[in-house]
Amino acid sequence: MAIAGIITTGSHPKLLWPGVHAVWGQRYNEHMKEYIHLYEEEDSEMAYEQDVQVTPFGLATVKQEGGPMSYDYETQGPISTYTHIAYGLGYIVTFEELNDNLYEKVSMNRAKGNAFSINQTVENVAAAPYNDAFVGAIYTNANGQSLCSTANPNTTGGTFSNVLNPGVDLMEASLEDITIQAMQLQNDRGLYVSIIPQSLHIPVPEVYNAARLLKSILDPGTANNDINAIKALNAFPKGAFVNHYFTAPHAWFVRTNCENGMTMFWRNRPIFDQDNDYSTKNALAGTYLRFSVGNTDPRCILGSNGQ
Repeated sequence: MAIAGIITTGSHPKLLWPGVHAVWGQRYNEHMKEYIHLYEEEDSEMAYEQDVQVTPFGLATVKQEGGPMSYDYETQGPISTYTHIAYGLGYIVTFEELNDNLYEKVSMNRAKGNAFSINQTVENVAAAPYNDAFVGAIYTNANGQSLCSTANPNTTGGTFSNVLNPGVDLMEASLEDITIQAMQLQNDRGLYVSIIPQSLHIPVPEVYNAARLLKSILDPGTANNDINAIKALNAFPKGAFVNHYFTAPHAWFVRTNCENGMTMFWRNRPIFDQDNDYSTKNALAGTYLRFSVGNTDPRCILGSNGQ
């Protein structure tokens, strides 16, 4: 009889008998790491990490002859806190099950299956802020707004937007609009800064659409002889990346060259350990990891909640 949380001889009794041709369902091919395109990775030696905004200076003013120059100030803004969260997944196998199981491949696959689940955990956690980008139900920036918002507050006053409003599907016009919006972003004091789009991030249903928009030589989807301006200007020099863990079928995002943006801090990268319990002789194995994901400067990401 199977015991919850423990793999026993009753967990798969057929594997105690010869003649099984194949054991399937435990592992499948997995996608390449996709979270690495969503964040800049950093290692951490602290329980948490914090990014603190300090406001820049404004424009210079006219200095009258013989008069003093003007003096500006700086002030502290929002504090982005990355609190590392621990995750773990393991399994217990009884001594009897290990002793009686005729198929070594099953035992070998357990560690691989554990790694598969750990990788999926990282990907789902990493995608969560993007999946919540236009709602802010589970993740908000330090400024109190959702990841993509029309009302990101400046510490010195006013607001700015890092979202297309209203949300628009992925198409040539919307891609052009979002790149223009990115290049017109200003700093906290209203001065223009060099924010340049770098990469496009899409869910699976948009993969073919994105390929046509970024790689067509001429104006995509038309009979016109115009050039594809997005391709000609290399508007997304790092390319487009599909993410299988995005849950909205038509929401899409653009990452920019803005520093201190989407960041993943690793406190402990995955650690796989094995041990044995003396009294039961059960075999124990599991993986532990601890990390955090988030965003500091909203200018690093722009998005559109496609319909």
